[in-house]
Amino acid sequence: MKKEENTITNLGELKKSSYKSRSIKNELRENLIKKIEAGEDSFEGIWGYETTVIPELERAILSRHSINLLGLRGQAKTRIARLMINLLDEWMPFVSGSEIHDDPFHPISRYAIELIKEKADETPISWVHRNERYFEKLATPDVTVADLIGDVDPIKAANLKLSYADDRVIHYGMIPRANRSIFVINELPDLQARIQVALFNILQEGDIQIRGFKLRMPLDMQFVFTANPEDYTNRGSIVTPLKDRIGSQILTHYPYDISIAQRITEQEAQITSAQKERIHVPDLAKKILEQISFEARESEFIDHKSGVSARMSISGFENLMSAAELRMLRKGSKKTSLRLSDFLGVIPAITGKVELVYEGEQEGAHAVAEKWIGDSIKTLFENYFPKIEKLERPNVNSPYKKITDWFFEESGFEISDDLSEEEYSKLLKSIAPLNELLDYYQKDLPKQDRNFMLEFVLWGLVEYKKLSKDRYDTGVQFKDVIGGYISGFGNENA
Repeated sequence: MKKEENTITNLGELKKSSYKSRSIKNELRENLIKKIEAGEDSFEGIWGYETTVIPELERAILSRHSINLLGLRGQAKTRIARLMINLLDEWMPFVSGSEIHDDPFHPISRYAIELIKEKADETPISWVHRNERYFEKLATPDVTVADLIGDVDPIKAANLKLSYADDRVIHYGMIPRANRSIFVINELPDLQARIQVALFNILQEGDIQIRGFKLRMPLDMQFVFTANPEDYTNRGSIVTPLKDRIGSQILTHYPYDISIAQRITEQEAQITSAQKERIHVPDLAKKILEQISFEARESEFIDHKSGVSARMSISGFENLMSAAELRMLRKGSKKTSLRLSDFLGVIPAITGKVELVYEGEQEGAHAVAEKWIGDSIKTLFENYFPKIEKLERPNVNSPYKKITDWFFEESGFEISDDLSEEEYSKLLKSIAPLNELLDYYQKDLPKQDRNFMLEFVLWGLVEYKKLSKDRYDTGVQFKDVIGGYISGFGNENA
C-alpha cells in the first residue's frame, strides 16, 4: 500500500480500504509486471547482466520461484537479492504485536488468531515498511536449527506458567520472524546438511517443526540463496533434495568487457569529492586497472575455482587515487594527475584478494601482481600504437628505434616518486623521440592525459623487451636493454 494509506489502525478500517491480501511471491510478481510495463529498471545499479542474469531473475520472479544465485565471489549476488525489496509494496499491514507479522486477513499464529477472535474489527493494526521486510543470514558451520526455525523458551514457560506441551512456549527463529518477507541465506553450502534438511518442509509445504510440536504454520516467504561453485567441492554442498525444492538456479558472471567493469568500479569505489576535484584520472588509467582483473582471471597462477572478485578493481582504484593524493600532499600541490608508477600502489589491493595455486605461491604474490600490471599494459598497448613483433629486428623503419637509440646513448632515465607535476612533465618532455611518437599516433589526445601516455609508452616498450626497467626505493629507472642487462649482472655479482 501507499504511504497515505498506512494511517489505518484497526481491522475494521482495513476491511473498508482498498487493501487486498496477497502472498509475497504474488506481490513481487505483480509489482515486477507494473515496472516492466512502465519501462522502469527493477535492478538499478547492476551492470553487465542486462541480457543474462536479469532476464533469468525476472522469469524466476514471474514464476514465483525460490531462487539460488550461483557464482564466484564479487559477482553482485547479495546486491541483487537486496534490490528485490524495491519490488515490494511500500507499506504492509500486520496484526499489532505479532512476532511474525501476521496477515490480518489470514493469521497463522495462535496470538493473532486469538486476538482477532477476541476483538474482531477492533483488532489493532500496525504497518511495516518494505525496508524492514528483508532478512539476511550468512551460513556458517555454527548455525543451528534453533537459530533459523526456533526452540522452546524455558524462561517464557516459567513466566507464563505454561507446560512445555503448550506451543506458546516456543521462541521463533529467524525464518518464522521473516514471514511475509524476503529471506536470504548467503553461502548456502556452508550450512551443515542436517540444517539444510530442516528447510525442506518450509520450502515445499510451509510447515515448521520445533521440538516435536506439530505446527501447521504456512509461512509466506520469498527465499533467495547464494552459493559459490567452489563450495560444492571444497567446504560442503547443497543436499540434493534441497536443490530440488529451489525453483530457479541462476548463474552469475564477471563483466565481459572493460567498459562494464569500469562502470562498476566507478559506482562502487569510495572516492571523496576532494579526490575527484584534485586528481585527474586519464581514461587509459581506468582501462589498465580493469585489465589487471581480466589478466588475473586468465592467469595460470590463479585458483580459478576461487575467481577474482570485482572488489579487487574497486579497492585498486581507491589505492590508486590515494597514491596520487599522498604524493600531492607531500609536495604541497593543489592538483595532480595519475601516473603509471602509481600503479605500484595497487599491488596491496591485488595480493590480498586472490588465491594462488602452487606455481603462483612459488613466484610470490607481489611478483605475480607486478606481472599482471605489465601484462595489462602490453595487452592495451596495441590499441594506441603500432604492434611490436616479438622477433622484430632492429631497423630504421621501426617507429620505436629513435626512442631505443636515445636510451642507448643515455646512461639512464629515472622517474622519481616525489616529482612535482612540473618536474614530471619537464622530465618526460626531455625525451624528444618519445614526444614525436605521441604527436604522430595520438594527435587528438587530451593535453591533461599526455604525460600518462608518454610514461605508458616507456612501460610498454619494457614489456616488449625494447627497454629495461628497475624499481628503486625512490622511483623507477628505464635503460636500454643492454645497459639493463649489464646493470643486472653487476648487481648479481655485488
